[in-house]
Amino acid sequence: MYGRESTSRTLTQSKAEPHREFITKAVRAGVYASVIHQRLVEQFNFKGAYNSVQRLVQQIKQADLGHMTTPLWFAVGEAAQVDFGKGPRLYDQRIHKDTDTWFFVMTLCYSRHQYAELVTHQDVETWLRCHQHAFVSFGGVVRKVIIDNAKCAITKACYYDPKVQRSYEAFAQEYGFIISACPPREPKKKGRVESGIKYVKNTFVPLRCFDSLQQANRELKQWVKTQAGYRTHGSTFKQPLTVFMSTEQATLKPLPEILPEIAVWQKVTLYRDCHVRYQYCAYSAPFDLYHETLWLKATPATISIYHQHECVSQHARLFEKGAKSTLQAHLPPKARYYLSRNAHWCIQQSKGVGQHCTIIIDELLNHSSRDLLRQAQGILSLAETYGKTSLEKACHRGFVFHSYDYKTIKHILENELENVAIEPGLTDELDRKIYQGGARFQRHA
Repeated sequence: MYGRESTSRTLTQSKAEPHREFITKAVRAGVYASVIHQRLVEQFNFKGAYNSVQRLVQQIKQADLGHMTTPLWFAVGEAAQVDFGKGPRLYDQRIHKDTDTWFFVMTLCYSRHQYAELVTHQDVETWLRCHQHAFVSFGGVVRKVIIDNAKCAITKACYYDPKVQRSYEAFAQEYGFIISACPPREPKKKGRVESGIKYVKNTFVPLRCFDSLQQANRELKQWVKTQAGYRTHGSTFKQPLTVFMSTEQATLKPLPEILPEIAVWQKVTLYRDCHVRYQYCAYSAPFDLYHETLWLKATPATISIYHQHECVSQHARLFEKGAKSTLQAHLPPKARYYLSRNAHWCIQQSKGVGQHCTIIIDELLNHSSRDLLRQAQGILSLAETYGKTSLEKACHRGFVFHSYDYKTIKHILENELENVAIEPGLTDELDRKIYQGGARFQRHA
């Protein structure tokens, strides 16, 4: 019986053998044996049993030594590994509601001492701020930081030439460390921080109750310096904090005398309204840079916009969604002209023309049902062509006939009627209707 079973297995397995190359590629890509068998049936009309494919998959895995690794050794103070890991859902006192959290962990490769912090975002600004907190906690900077390909650090993952986020590269230059990105899909290259995140999640979180995110962070920092720092590490068989303080801390590069301000760089587009957008807020930039490549630099207090390495706009940073900061000098001439000649400007200008002009402008600006700001602006602009004296006389004539609109005042000036004497009787109701009907200020037969 055993001989027949062995022969049957050999014959069945031989049916999968012609497809060894296809199966090998699938195994190396991490495809399950059940999926491989299904694809063989669909693509090659495979008649063999699933077990035959499964046995061949096991043989390929046993023969493949690609999963073998080489231990990574690091000199004292040489490197740290950094990553995010999912944290518990906690109440955030800043926004007064529960929110998702992530652990930021930086592990020193030599001593295994670590810095940990709970955060609510994985954006660039949070990434840089946590780096700064870690370096301050260590009292120095490592020579190299090993990272995964998180979007907040690497904009394009590549084995040979990864693209580093501009903000992170500028931060590294200011602190004096180099960025070492792991090859894509190879988390084994930063196993120390991967293990560190698991240790934090499996040891710090269970059986603890946190009132808030802020309280959890206070307890986490204390836990790192006590329980985690003085445990016996499973690989080094030493206490991480003891090794750090006695050996590694002195080898770290010193912190900058003045800590650089956290700055985030982002490529932005100038919209037709002459504003760029950053985190749901709008900031103006010169209108003639429409369609140009612009870079925005965000610090905790300011927003700066650059074009070809030149700062073209600077604003105080806004935080309320939908907020807008506008400098009128950035707007097109027509927009600046309109916005600068507001109601207050019209009133002030009319006072410089005369009493009747002021009355007419005030009437227009306080109309009960219509916005007549443009009419007021138009009437005042007539002083540039006809002079203030003539405009005041025209406004007086319009005032007498109770006709305050722009066309009437312009008609008076164009036909030089401002100096024509107003005869008695022309201001009665009938004449007034005739004048306002189209043949304004012409003598009634």
